[in-house]
Order: sequence, then C-alpha cells, then structure tokens
Amino acid sequence: MRYSRSVPVFRIKEAADLLGVSYDTMLRWADSGRIGKTTDAAGRLAVDGASLAEFARERAGTAATAGVVGNAPVAAQSIRNRFTGLVTRVVKDTVMAQVEIQAGPHRFVSLLSREAADELALEPGMLAVAAVKSTNVSVEIPAAPLRKPPSRPSVA
Repeated sequence: MRYSRSVPVFRIKEAADLLGVSYDTMLRWADSGRIGKTTDAAGRLAVDGASLAEFARERAGTAATAGVVGNAPVAAQSIRNRFTGLVTRVVKDTVMAQVEIQAGPHRFVSLLSREAADELALEPGMLAVAAVKSTNVSVEIPAAPLRKPPSRPSVA
C-alpha cells in the first residue's frame, strides 16, 4: 500500500499488527461485526482507517493501567522508541494542535504547532509514527508501509 494523504484502508493483517493482536483475532472481530470490514482496491478483506482508529481508541480505554507489568509496577524503562500506530484524534486551535496516536495498547499525545499538523494533513485513521525522545513526542508519516517480512520455517 502506498502512502497517500487520505485516510487509508488496512488489510486485516496490517490492522492486527497495528492493534498488537493476531490475524485470527482481528478477523474474528471483523466477522462478528465488532469492527466494520470492507475490501481494498484488490478485493481483499480490509478495515477502514477511521473505523480502526475509533476501535483502537475504545479498546485502549479498557486496557490495563500504564506503568504496570503483570501485577508489578515498572521499575525502569527506555523511552527512546518509535511507535507506529493510528491517529485517533486531532484538535487544532489557531496556534497549536493536539494529536493522539494509538499504537497497540499504547496511547501517545503530541502537542505540536498548528502549522506542522496542517503540513502533515493529520486526521483520524491515518498511519503515523510517534517518535519518543525524553518527554517530547513528534509525529512522522512513513514514506512506505511498514510491513514485516514473511516468516520462514526454521531448518533443523
């Protein structure tokens, strides 16, 4: 899938990867009507980006408390990471913008200039990357889809 400024349609596998669930789980959710399904340009089963963003946002509201692994609080962490996810909310005023990204169970909120948000043409359902450095989160748009290479069977 090539990146466009319009809200994309994600194949079931891509949607599953973005939510941090298995392909089978995503397919069950789509088949049961828990999330709406559509087809992509090639006729494959897919999920609309805006619907996926809303679903991710609702699902995140029921996620476990941040900062807890199992029943134990997190003692240390590294926050120098990039999180690919879906833009779930964009709020703009005359000077600033607030952008929320849902990457699997992780929700990121970035405050950036209105000008930057307009240049990125951010809207719910778009694929974006939350790049985290210290306490700053910037928003990036990938040039090409981020796909994992197919797994190969191990040779014993």
